Amino acid sequence: MTETTSGPARGSKSRSRSGGASSRKGLRMQRIHTTPGTHPYDEVVWERRDVVMTNWRDGSVNFEQRGVEFPDFWSVNAANIVTSKYFRGAVGTPQRESSLRQLIDRVVRTYRAAGEEHGYFASPADADIFEHELTYALLHQVFSFNSPVWFNVGTAQPQQVSACFILAVEDSMESILDWYKEEGMIFKGGSGAGLNLSRIRSSKELLSSGGNASGPVSFMRGADASAGTIKSGGATRRAAKMVVLDVDHPDIEDFIETKVKEEEKIRALRDAGFDMDLGGADITSVQYQNANNSVRVNDAFMMAVENGSDFGLTARMTGEVIEKVDAKKLFRQMAEAAWACADPGIQYDDTINHWHTCPESGRITASNPCSEYMHLDNSSCNLASLNLMKFLNDDGQGHQSFDVARFSKVVELVITAMDISICFADFPTEKIGETTRAFRQLGIGYANLGALLMATGHAYDSDGGRALAGAITSLMTGTAYRRSAELASVVGPYQGYARNAEPHQRVMRQHAEANTAAKRVDDLDTPVWAAATETWQDVLRLGEQHGFRNAQASVLAPTGTIGLMMDCDTTGVEPDLALVKFKKLVGGGSMQIVNNTVPRALKRLGYQGEQAEAIVAYIAEQGNVINAPGLKSEHYEVFDCAMGERSISPMGHVRMMAAVQPWISGAISKTVNMPESATVEDVEEIYFQGWKLGIKALAIYRDNCKVGQPLSAKKNEKASATTEPSVESGPATVEKVVEYRPVRKRLPKGRPGITTSFTVGGAEGYMTANSYPDDGLGEVFLKMSKQGSTLAGMMDAFSIAVSVGLQYGVPLETYVSKFTNMRFEPAGLTDDPDLRMAQSIVDYIFRRLALDFLPFETRSALGIHSAEERRRHLETGSYEPSADEVDVEGLAQSAPRQIEVRRPQAPQPEPPAAAQPPATGEPAPSAPKEAHNSTELAEIQLGLSADAPLCFSCGTKMRRAGSCYLCEGCGSTSGCS
Repeated sequence: MTETTSGPARGSKSRSRSGGASSRKGLRMQRIHTTPGTHPYDEVVWERRDVVMTNWRDGSVNFEQRGVEFPDFWSVNAANIVTSKYFRGAVGTPQRESSLRQLIDRVVRTYRAAGEEHGYFASPADADIFEHELTYALLHQVFSFNSPVWFNVGTAQPQQVSACFILAVEDSMESILDWYKEEGMIFKGGSGAGLNLSRIRSSKELLSSGGNASGPVSFMRGADASAGTIKSGGATRRAAKMVVLDVDHPDIEDFIETKVKEEEKIRALRDAGFDMDLGGADITSVQYQNANNSVRVNDAFMMAVENGSDFGLTARMTGEVIEKVDAKKLFRQMAEAAWACADPGIQYDDTINHWHTCPESGRITASNPCSEYMHLDNSSCNLASLNLMKFLNDDGQGHQSFDVARFSKVVELVITAMDISICFADFPTEKIGETTRAFRQLGIGYANLGALLMATGHAYDSDGGRALAGAITSLMTGTAYRRSAELASVVGPYQGYARNAEPHQRVMRQHAEANTAAKRVDDLDTPVWAAATETWQDVLRLGEQHGFRNAQASVLAPTGTIGLMMDCDTTGVEPDLALVKFKKLVGGGSMQIVNNTVPRALKRLGYQGEQAEAIVAYIAEQGNVINAPGLKSEHYEVFDCAMGERSISPMGHVRMMAAVQPWISGAISKTVNMPESATVEDVEEIYFQGWKLGIKALAIYRDNCKVGQPLSAKKNEKASATTEPSVESGPATVEKVVEYRPVRKRLPKGRPGITTSFTVGGAEGYMTANSYPDDGLGEVFLKMSKQGSTLAGMMDAFSIAVSVGLQYGVPLETYVSKFTNMRFEPAGLTDDPDLRMAQSIVDYIFRRLALDFLPFETRSALGIHSAEERRRHLETGSYEPSADEVDVEGLAQSAPRQIEVRRPQAPQPEPPAAAQPPATGEPAPSAPKEAHNSTELAEIQLGLSADAPLCFSCGTKMRRAGSCYLCEGCGSTSGCS
């Protein structure tokens, strides 16, 4: 806790809750974690490590720095990410940082110096406490600043501390060209920006010269091309940008359809053989791929949707209604577009501006790319996030509490540091610098909410879980504003406060009233609500006396890279990904572990030691809790995750956003994931309920809706599935060398076979697959094109080569893993209901053979499922049928292919020799699939595919973090800082 001391000008009789008055201005700091006379660095054990990071796709080394220094309790992953991302200086030079101490000191000492220079501390001793407490909190992963702080503070380069920017554009060519330049400079610096294009006149209006205007959609093309060229910070990932258009803009329908039409183009080009994956060589040929699009709707429009009435589109220059549209039809068009390609998202204008503290200085019209920062145009916000698990008190016997007092003290410490940063920060444009210095927008938030809820025995989608989340959020934002009022008494309120005093205080009352009305549920959230209630009363009292130092205090950001830095299990407001995690080990190697939150949850729920151990062991083997020994079915929901057979429903995510939004100054970065089977009506309901529940912004992503978003790392998986298992280190042994010579296993003269007619991309063909009577596939014959043609000859030769391997023991799954996903023409649509698309004839052939001849477990591991299995997965969460569902005769009768016993009338050419299968007759085991992070591990264990791109830096599957994707292997993100 800190004390506020205020000078006579503020009145010596006023006292804050956290301290008394004094004749000297400045904050009296109190210790939270540290001990007088002992530096935080001296209380931990330090160790030296080597950081070597590789690309899993080709084994190349991406980054290497040896002998770096970290505390022994920091995970390998956290140390790797901090070393590669945040240490400054050229690797291999004396200027290169090599210790976490150097990194923290570089940042913390800069903050202290600026605080002393600008009068934040009552004495040098208070500055000492500030420095030590900030160092301790960063060292022990209690919180983290956003990435730009670690990149820039204390270096010779511009000290940019903000990750979130909002720009503005007016209806003039000069302003539009300034937009391109300003956005480009922000991208160059590694950050992202958003803006609203609604001031630009529509294509249905006239220019002053009498010609037709181009409209905002046309200018989006130029900005998109610029972003695609610059990318973000010179990296290989796309730039982060948000484009917003008001729902009453006459070009709104064109805006809604921009990405839908481009998605159709992507599909056509992909079917023609072009590489249209995210980051593919040909994806740059399509437009509008570098931005998130959102429609800004108002209450009038949403009520017109609800009532089924018309809604007017207004001219930008005159404000007159130039067209009336069916509101429900337009809303449906938005939902259809989002269903098809995940854009546009939706922002609720009246809700946003109802909570706006500075309306006298302008409306909130846009957001940053991830939609958590919403404030004035030409402004920025610097972020910091607290690790909620650090505040859970647990005696190990199931008795838990949230440490309200320590949490409040840390929030005060962090908000103080964040405000100090604005005193020395640099900004990408002068306009952004002026606005930010005048309004001092901050964005404190948190990570690890999903882990905290599970550890406390709360289901993410439950009243108790939402109550605890809401209480913590209310306490956090209330404490931040209380500290902001205390700072105002010391160094003055923000410049724009006098003009906005009444609306700012009105918003504080709204927060306090929402806190009073919130539902209390159990022994964990009730004390937090009580503390929050007292805090909001302090906010109202102190704010009225001193004003506020900051126009905004809190947001919920994705916490991508910094979440990994803090060793958080979950990011932002997200639930846990899965119950089993991938953990890197010191010295190399990895292991999979059941989340530490699971045993804590079991204790909280009343399970004894042996019961908990049995449940944890079951989860380690199965990856889920279904039918875990001794686990009550009513407790299953506590362990629901983002992936798996018991995944959280889309509305569960929406309800959690609604539970915390009333106490967030800004908004929440979160995408509501929906299953592939979701309908347009489901999207409409999500968008409509978001408005009803008071959320500020929403975006949805329906699984597999985008072509340019790889569904899974199947290429990588196939490669890893055929690699040899790694050999563990140990004493060298001499093995007896036995030479095996291949022996051919001939097919009998009469053998069962399947003849399949197929069409791939318009090319017709026939495949006959003959098998041993009791031992699997033995030969394949392919008929394509006219006899004597080059294609027919190559297919004949290919058939013989494949048959050679099959008869000499090469497992079919080896062929399948090697030849699926090969791309060449002809490719495209097929007439096979199980395999609707094929990237080549070879891709189709081996997928069809896998479905016909491989056991379910083998092909499921390769990601190959029939239409019936995919349907079953959407309905039940499992591809595999239960025992009473299997009907072999029925499946055979319903198969769309001709099944026959084929007796060749003429001898077939005998293929030459290869390797003999084991003498036991057992099939050769397939190589184990290899995981490189928790997402890939969850895919393997749960038999699912996470709909996420591959990391450009290290090749592993990324996972969702808010509105972006995060690589937990190297810390890279898909577009957000």
